[in-house]
Amino acid sequence: MTTLVTPSEKYKDSYLITLREYHDEGRKLNEDLAVISSDFGAFVQSVLDLADWAKIEPGRVPSSHFWLIDEGHYAGELNIRPELNEDLTKWGGNIGYKIRPSKRRQGLGKRILELGLLLAPSFGLKHVLLTCDADNVASSKIIEHNGGKFENEVEGELKGKFTHRRRYWIELE
Repeated sequence: MTTLVTPSEKYKDSYLITLREYHDEGRKLNEDLAVISSDFGAFVQSVLDLADWAKIEPGRVPSSHFWLIDEGHYAGELNIRPELNEDLTKWGGNIGYKIRPSKRRQGLGKRILELGLLLAPSFGLKHVLLTCDADNVASSKIIEHNGGKFENEVEGELKGKFTHRRRYWIELE
């Protein structure tokens, strides 16, 4: 069974294995494996705190995080941002998701977004913006499979590097 759950210490082992996979492909390098491993409870709490205006950095918006669990193990993550700032309107969107490298190409990308779209109305959303790298054909297909309507492409500098993003809207009602 595949489901979304709130982050939990229960999935420590599979999360840490996944973090190694992300590091091997050069992603999530800001998450220190040794630090997270030594106090996984604090890490989980820091992820949960991202949904609280009082606990996030100025200029950021709250983001509720969920973990995709497949056959009892961490398989990916999804976040929902009910509000967007200027950067998220251009580059990020209301929903973001990642699938564990070893679990890709198994239909889990379509499933995580499907589950996220079912949750989105509970955050007051009637339509959602999603973006992906212009060369990420798999993510474009996932978004389109779930009803995404292409709006446009934007390009520019994001976090110090040039990027080209595709923007999609999905109506929830």
